Amino acid sequence: MRASQRARGEDVELVDALLSADERSRSSSIRFDELRAEQKALGKLIPKAAGDEKAALLTKAGELSAAVKAADAEQDAARAEAQALLLKLGNIVHPDVPVGGEEDFTVLETIGTPRDFAAEGFAPRDHLEIGELLGAIDVERGAKVSGSRFYYLTGIGALLELALVNAAIAQATAAGLTPMLTPALVRPRAMEGTGFLGQAAENVYHLEKDDYYLVGTSEVPLAAYHMDEILDASRLPLRYAGFSPCFRREAGTYGKDTRGIFRVHQFDKVEMFSYVAPEDAQAEHQRLLDWEKQWLTSLELPFQVIDTATGDLGSSASRKFDCEAWIPTQGKYRELTSASNCDTFQARRLSVRMRDGKKVTPLATLNGTLCAVPRTIVALFENHQQADGSVRVPEVLRPYLGGREVLEPAAK
Repeated sequence: MRASQRARGEDVELVDALLSADERSRSSSIRFDELRAEQKALGKLIPKAAGDEKAALLTKAGELSAAVKAADAEQDAARAEAQALLLKLGNIVHPDVPVGGEEDFTVLETIGTPRDFAAEGFAPRDHLEIGELLGAIDVERGAKVSGSRFYYLTGIGALLELALVNAAIAQATAAGLTPMLTPALVRPRAMEGTGFLGQAAENVYHLEKDDYYLVGTSEVPLAAYHMDEILDASRLPLRYAGFSPCFRREAGTYGKDTRGIFRVHQFDKVEMFSYVAPEDAQAEHQRLLDWEKQWLTSLELPFQVIDTATGDLGSSASRKFDCEAWIPTQGKYRELTSASNCDTFQARRLSVRMRDGKKVTPLATLNGTLCAVPRTIVALFENHQQADGSVRVPEVLRPYLGGREVLEPAAK
C-alpha cells in the first residue's frame, strides 16, 4: 500500500496513520470487553452483599460504569478515525501500470491513420465552427442561460446525439449487456463507496439542502445497484450498459478546453459496468476495452490506446486503459473512452459480495465508457468533415439518422 500511494503521488503517511488508528481501535475494543466482563461479574456480587461490603461494591460499580462508557466512546472514535483514513486511500495499483503523471502513459496500439487535409487541399475547421455551420451546436445561448461550459445541441446536433446513444446501446445489448437508465442523484454512500469523494470530490456537485450528489458518470449508480447484496457466483458476470446525464464541476481546468463542447459541465454518456469474480477481472478489463475499440472503429475514427500512468488513475482504479481519438485541429489524440479495473475496491466499500458454495467474498467491479456524447461529436465533426463544411456520416449511424449519408450545412 505504501508503494501504491507513492506511485500515485499521494500521501504515504496515510498508511501509517491508518495502522495506528486500527491498532487503537483493536486495543480499545479489548479494553472495553475486559471492563464489560468485570462489570457483569460485579453485578452478580452486589445482590449477595450487605452493609459496608455492598456500599463498596456499589461505589466500584459506579466507577466501572463510567470506565465502560469512556472505553466505548474511545472504541467508537478509534473505529471512526480508522474508517475515515481507510476511505482516503486509493486502490492498490497494478504492478504493470507505468509510474508517473498525466503525460507518462504508455501507448499500447494505434488504430487508423489521421487524414492529411493538406493533401486534400483544405484546412480543417474545428468542431465548433462545423457545428455552427450545421446548426448543430449553440454555445452562446448555452452560456447565456447557464454560464460557461454549457451548450445546446440543436437540430441535427440533437438527432446526432440520439443516434449515437441508440447505436451504442445497440452494440452493448448485442454483446449481452443489460441496458439501464440510472438515477442522476445519489446518496452520499453511493458516491463515497465508488471512490468519488476522495481526490475527485472537487469535481462533484453536492446539493447540500437534500444531501444528494449529482453523478459524474452512471458508474456510480451502477456500482451501487447491488449495494449490500450477496450475489450467487453462478449469476456472474453481470454486465450493464447505463445511460445517464453526467455533471462535472471541472475544477482545476480554468482556461483549458474552453472553446466548444470538449470539456463541459453537463453531458450524456453510455457507460458499461461489470460485476465479476476477482480472478476474472483482468480478462473482463480486456473485454471492455475490446468493446470500446469496436465502437470507435465502427465510427471510423483514428485512435490510440494508452495504459494510463499511476498519477492519472483515479482513486478506485488499479489499472485504466484510455482510447484517445485524433483531433485534427488540435494535432493530437484526446481521451474519448476509458476502461477501469477496480478489483474489489468498490465492492468492499459498498458491501457487494458473492457466494460460492459456503464462501462469501467481495467480488470485482469494472467500468468502461462506450460513448461520451459531446467528445464523440467533436471527433466525428473534425475527422469526417468535408471542404464545403458538410460532415460524412459513418455507416453505423446512418440507420439512426434516417439514412443520411452526409450532414449538410444549415440554410442561412
